[in-house]
Amino acid sequence: MTTTITLNGRAVALRADPATPLLYVLRNELELNGAKFGCGMGQCGACTVLLDGEPVFSCITPLVAAAGRAVRTVEGLGSAERPGPLQASFIRHQAAQCGYCIAGMMMRAQALLDRVPDPTEQQVRAQLEPNLCRCGTHHRIIAAVLDAAQGARR
Repeated sequence: MTTTITLNGRAVALRADPATPLLYVLRNELELNGAKFGCGMGQCGACTVLLDGEPVFSCITPLVAAAGRAVRTVEGLGSAERPGPLQASFIRHQAAQCGYCIAGMMMRAQALLDRVPDPTEQQVRAQLEPNLCRCGTHHRIIAAVLDAAQGARR
């Protein structure tokens, strides 16, 4: 069976079991390694991607749930050579320590910025709450998201 998704703006046909977690398809089939395997139970957020603009835990989202829908990963925000505005802000603020949670944090933040271009600190905190950072860089992550929003207004 073939499942088609729109991945970072382009159609992709996949021959994978529809019950396979989207995270495994992204990492193993498509070699997009931004989303990380953390807990495998949708509790840590390291695997967060956007599905039709909404953050989802890709470790518990079956491929079939993404069929015919838009999937956006951190790779869709920019590249190491040309980081997108949110990625550049995370770099400026040195928001990553170990870096494991950062892709998921960025995707959840991007969903907020797409919906609310000028969020308050409380809105950022509430949006990021489901994602865990064990290194404790939350204050830098929040600063990076607010700075990215401010940069979009300039």
